[in-house]
Amino acid sequence: MTERRGPVLVATDLSARSDRAVDRAIQLAGQWQVETCVVHALRPEERVEESQVRDTLPSHPANVRVLLPRGPAPDTIADVAQDLAPSLIVTGVARFNHVGDYFVGTAVDHIIRHASAPVLVVKQRERGAYKRMLVAVDLSADALHTLGIAAELFPDVPVEVVHAYHVPFRGWIDSDGMREELRREASARLRTFLAEPALPRSLAKRTTSHLDLGAPDEVLARSIEQFRPDLVVLGSRDRSGLAQATFGSNTSALLGWIPADTLVIKRMPED
Repeated sequence: MTERRGPVLVATDLSARSDRAVDRAIQLAGQWQVETCVVHALRPEERVEESQVRDTLPSHPANVRVLLPRGPAPDTIADVAQDLAPSLIVTGVARFNHVGDYFVGTAVDHIIRHASAPVLVVKQRERGAYKRMLVAVDLSADALHTLGIAAELFPDVPVEVVHAYHVPFRGWIDSDGMREELRREASARLRTFLAEPALPRSLAKRTTSHLDLGAPDEVLARSIEQFRPDLVVLGSRDRSGLAQATFGSNTSALLGWIPADTLVIKRMPED
């Protein structure tokens, strides 16, 4: 690491369903040489000791802090994140199995909308460092921000950048010549996007760019099937889930079908 990062914060309900998220958080914290903060939001009248939380962790993890705040899981996790300023929040997709907003699906949505740090939703077992990252971009300023943050968090991971383009009024002007012209234009825009000074210079050496004709959700699904990334990166809005213009789906829908671990990065703050 070339710069000091905040801790990795991971939410757990103390069940085996949280193990994948906890294992990934500990792996990343060790890779980045930062603290792992394991937080379990206590339900009313629940009594949990720190030793009980540590009993659910891998054997002898280094530099782990246990936090046991009391309150609804979504709000509590977001509040803890505000206090700790983590470099990353890690969670799983299993349910907390309690009433109301203790469902993790709800917690994930809430954290993405309210926490300032990127959120990693863990789907797969931790098998070492990530090896391939896929980032879907719409060439907007928010997409540039998303790609830049992902590149900084994972400075050594090869990146597949995918851009979906479409043929307007296909019933009128869809022809081989028109499609080829639109593809050339889209390719030029993508090259310009990837050459933006805001992106780390080292990113170009580990990036492969791709164009695909079709709706963004369809292109994303095809790209995941083709490239088999172990990490997919998406951007989000502050209050309304994933950007509709880019992905056409809300947070829960995308997180429901993407098989890989998914990193969700909040859009740039508005002036």
